[in-house]
Amino acid sequence: MLVSMPQAWAAVSLPPTVKVDVGETEPFCNSGAPSAWRDAQTVEGVEIQESRVCDPDNPSEIAAFVKGTNNVSMETLMDTKLAPDAVTMSNDTDGDGDPDLIVIKLEVMELNGRSPDFPGVVPTFDIAPGIQPGFWVFTPKSRDMSTRGFASLDANALLRLPSPAIRVEQGDTVWLVLENTHYFPHSIHLHGVDHPFMDHGGGGNDGVGQTAEMDVMPGQTKTYVIKPRQPGTMYYHCHVQPHTHIPMGLGGMFIVEENRPNNWVQTFNVGNGQVRHPSKAVSEKYAQEYDLHYQSADKELHQIIQQYNDPRLIAQQMNQKYDITDAKDDYYMLNGRAFPYALRESLITVAPNQKVKLRVLNGHTETMALHIHGHKAVITDYDGVPHNPAARIQRDVYDLAPAQRLDLELNTTNDGLNSFGSGVWMFHDHVENAFTTDGQGEGGSISLVVYKDFLDKEGTPQLHGMDITPYFSKKFWKREIPVWQHLSVGESLGQAKLEGAKAQAAPASKSTPAAAKPAGKAKPAAEAADNSSPSTFGNLLKGLLLGAVGYAAYLNRRKLAAAAAQLMAQAKGGK
Repeated sequence: MLVSMPQAWAAVSLPPTVKVDVGETEPFCNSGAPSAWRDAQTVEGVEIQESRVCDPDNPSEIAAFVKGTNNVSMETLMDTKLAPDAVTMSNDTDGDGDPDLIVIKLEVMELNGRSPDFPGVVPTFDIAPGIQPGFWVFTPKSRDMSTRGFASLDANALLRLPSPAIRVEQGDTVWLVLENTHYFPHSIHLHGVDHPFMDHGGGGNDGVGQTAEMDVMPGQTKTYVIKPRQPGTMYYHCHVQPHTHIPMGLGGMFIVEENRPNNWVQTFNVGNGQVRHPSKAVSEKYAQEYDLHYQSADKELHQIIQQYNDPRLIAQQMNQKYDITDAKDDYYMLNGRAFPYALRESLITVAPNQKVKLRVLNGHTETMALHIHGHKAVITDYDGVPHNPAARIQRDVYDLAPAQRLDLELNTTNDGLNSFGSGVWMFHDHVENAFTTDGQGEGGSISLVVYKDFLDKEGTPQLHGMDITPYFSKKFWKREIPVWQHLSVGESLGQAKLEGAKAQAAPASKSTPAAAKPAGKAKPAAEAADNSSPSTFGNLLKGLLLGAVGYAAYLNRRKLAAAAAQLMAQAKGGK
């Protein structure tokens, strides 16, 4: 076969390779965040850990989430877009140095929805370059514009996917207030969180319209009252039409922290990722803590709010025509972003010999299989319930059913079991669809565990593999760029230029020179051109036949050589 391949290829002319321009690409880090935001610092008496990612959280917001918007200075509050009553804290009833009455106010906002004023969506939130599915999210109560400014369509930093992780302390009285700023009814169900079925006033408290209370209609407010007795990683989500409202983004992590003296917890972790002010109990055991919220989206569902402005038409499409049993997820996200944007916000940055707490929520509609390269973490908690320390499981793949939560202990001790050593280690959902964004790879919910020796000061990992620049081009996600063209040796994996490609003409027969061919009636140019070159099919057939003959000769080369030698010997003997 190797002998005959050149003859087979020679029968067909291969089209040339075209270098495709990747177009405009974004830098790895273009958040515009002040570099000082990444530093460890103290704001309003709140100790804030260092963050080594491209797009760190605003330290003023963290301080307000810890102290309460009613307990920080006006200067700090004005450095955020939080409403003055977004998170209020008071009443140290047990005298242990921290507040015990927490009032948290949430709104419902739309991202990438249809604009009534111009073609396009607003406010915009890209999960990857140029990728803008429509979403709904719970957000902390905010003030000012939903965009970053008058000249921008980008959503402000508080309005984003996923709905923020919420933290409270075990035993605190919590009023969770839903101010429904949306055009549809909604609710909040506290999944796994200790709460009474009825509140102290006799109203429903479970967030389920069919059994507990009426849905919260547009413009209405509903207060859910809880005093959780058990700590753990829980979940909150809308329970109105949950088959569409949860996938649209109305769900987030709800963490109840263990009670400790002087334990001011970070009420919101907007965008999830690193918790820069861990609780007292977490700090006793771990150097860092991360919230990891996995989600997926069906393009058919998420395009509905981009096609209509009339709530009646949106409701008709979602509630009567959309069929989730026929759904197919197209987008896979970690903390609201897909690769490569997930690398800007959701890196897990570590140092050797640390223990890091990971809280993981599967917000998909299907089971996921989280895999961390280079490490084998220990499962410490399932659905907010501690696992028996004597029976804890250490592994490198973690199955999570939809809505399930796992707490993992990531140990960076380089012993070949907990960690394989420093580096840039990928972690991802090992269900292969989750490697893609709208079917294009590599995308999806990929991120990295990065040891700090492999990070620059702006949170860019020092990668030792292929150039990831093309992933930051919108053209890549439009499938216009050959995935491997920048790896191609001899342009063998680039874009083939198929337009105008012609089959290579067979050489003229040596037995009949062109000048000796009989002259005949002149033929039309098109017919002459057709006859001057055999068809591509004919060339392919000829090549295959030649290849088969050559391959047969190769397999029987010893017999043929012996036969040829015998014939030559006979010829010599006859002389």
